Amino acid sequence: MSRQYFGTDGIRGRVGTMPITPDFVMRLGYAAGKVLAQSEALASGVNRPTVLIGKDTRISGYMLEAALEAGFAAAGVDVMLAGPVPTPAVAYLTRALRLSAGVVISASHNPYHDNGIKFFSAQGNKLPDAVEAAIEAELNNPMACVPSEKLGRARRLDDARGRYIEFCKSTFPNELDLRGIKLVVDCAHGAAYHIAPDVFHELGAEVIAIGNTPNGFNINDKHGATAPAALSAAVLEHHADLGIALDGDADRLLMVDASGRIYNGDELLYLMVKDRLANGGVSGVVGTLMTNMAVEVAFNAMGVGFARAKVGDRYVLEVLQERGWLMGGEGSGHLLFLDKHTTGDGIVSALQVLSALQRSGQTLAQITADMRLWPQTLINVKVPSGFDWKKSEGIIGEKERAEAELAGSGRVLIRASGTEPLIRVMVEARDATLAQALAERIAAQVQ
Repeated sequence: MSRQYFGTDGIRGRVGTMPITPDFVMRLGYAAGKVLAQSEALASGVNRPTVLIGKDTRISGYMLEAALEAGFAAAGVDVMLAGPVPTPAVAYLTRALRLSAGVVISASHNPYHDNGIKFFSAQGNKLPDAVEAAIEAELNNPMACVPSEKLGRARRLDDARGRYIEFCKSTFPNELDLRGIKLVVDCAHGAAYHIAPDVFHELGAEVIAIGNTPNGFNINDKHGATAPAALSAAVLEHHADLGIALDGDADRLLMVDASGRIYNGDELLYLMVKDRLANGGVSGVVGTLMTNMAVEVAFNAMGVGFARAKVGDRYVLEVLQERGWLMGGEGSGHLLFLDKHTTGDGIVSALQVLSALQRSGQTLAQITADMRLWPQTLINVKVPSGFDWKKSEGIIGEKERAEAELAGSGRVLIRASGTEPLIRVMVEARDATLAQALAERIAAQVQ
């Protein structure tokens, strides 16, 4: 599908510039409402769909929420407002309440001046490409308004927070608890600030919360999964057993052990596969083009099938569904356990890791000791919007020269970001110095 507005994770950009403007977002709400109304009418003979809108803690969320609400109402779609809740909470509540769709106002791990819109289907999954294409097609039509008697209504969803807390707790084994464990939980000043600490506390842990005072401008700022140094320092300062870092919309997870060492999504996925193998079985695992080669080698040695998807948790999910597998993830911390949730969920993922550690009786360091990640160098290069590196003979030539030097002992990956005007250059090799040198050479050519 050729996308004009939708990227790998919805529509995202700088607030105040297209497409993250109030007028466009109102038209987006109307276009999405029209598509939903048409599909609802075909499916059930009714034309009164209801959508749930949640958001993170960015100051722009108020403006965009109002614009979306107006667009949906003009299309004859009812709206339920959840307020600030994690992205996976919207996915869960949409499915649990049998709603037509869920909408999240968030730019995930981006800074506060960005924002975005992403949609979930009635089943709690990211929207299929075909539905996104239908919404983009509808955006080309003039915005109108249904008659007054058919306008959508809006109301607040009572206790969205409490409902989601209970769901998260339900994914933790009944026979286990977190008593005697001291956790530092970094909420990235984001959507989980009033949820994540309570989940772990109610399961028995002693919780020290950081990054839990959002002011509209500090989301992801020096806190959370994209800046885990703050969590490492807090774990050491408080002599905690473990640290949990979420991102702004709480769909990513990184963890820190008592020594302050950070564990990324690749390592946590490996840990969970080991746990599932010891307590049942694993049919296969899906990673991405960015998944560390050491993980693939380890899974092969364990007899576990492994497949790579395009970067983005929606693509990991697609491959999981195609193959009928349950587990997948990204090094960035998006982890999927489809027997627990329909989408990546940082809190739920942390609970699965904690239960695995309890069952094994081992620490994070011990359970991952037999898998050492290969050194990776990732360099982000800013480029003009729409830049296509595949048309550059210089970049292609530099990539081929790097691959020749690696001679099968590493990988080169160049890709355009799906959410920002960046080219991401990644080189992976057993030799860290070589990976760094080759990545810098390619990045210089991109610049």
